[in-house]
Amino acid sequence: MSVIRPMRADAVRNRRKILDAANAQITARGPEVGMDEIAQAAGVAVGTLYRHFPTKTDLVAAVVAEYVLVVADDAQESLARARAGSSRAADEVIGFLTRVAESSADHHAVKAAAQGLGVEGHGDKSDESRASAALAELITIGQADGDIRAEVTVDDIYLLMATAPTDQPAPVRQRWLDLILPGITTPSGWGRVGREAAAEPVGRAARKSPAW
Repeated sequence: MSVIRPMRADAVRNRRKILDAANAQITARGPEVGMDEIAQAAGVAVGTLYRHFPTKTDLVAAVVAEYVLVVADDAQESLARARAGSSRAADEVIGFLTRVAESSADHHAVKAAAQGLGVEGHGDKSDESRASAALAELITIGQADGDIRAEVTVDDIYLLMATAPTDQPAPVRQRWLDLILPGITTPSGWGRVGREAAAEPVGRAARKSPAW
């Protein structure tokens, strides 16, 4: 029986640098940026990059999987705040939607790269399940509060996430949010839902506090 050995500390650091560089380079320069350029930006040898990620598809898939993990963490943290009573569930749902839309806009080129390379799925299925479960409970709490419409489901939230104008400037994304809010909230809840529910966009910085 083979034993999977944990990565050495330097390998973990190199992997982190490569993922950060891939995210930044694809976002800044577009889906066609080369592996050599990503390795240079990461400060590692090309061979080191290929040892971690044999193909560009593998690399982009890892970037996408990490993004989904952060989104799942954000959903669970949103739920924790609602459970604790420090915020309203409807505010957390709207904040989550806003952060994901903003982060998806930042990662638009990564999404294009994933589609172009045929990257399947959106990361670890367990992370998708965590996000779905947290959103479902948030919706249930918001419905019990009388803030979220009774017919709203998790699938509706994912539909909204999929149709967010992530390739448009910030004012257009804000207009999108203004238009969808009445479809999520009840007439009485509309007046209670905070307009500043969104916090920091989804990303590595948000872990201290994140489908397309």
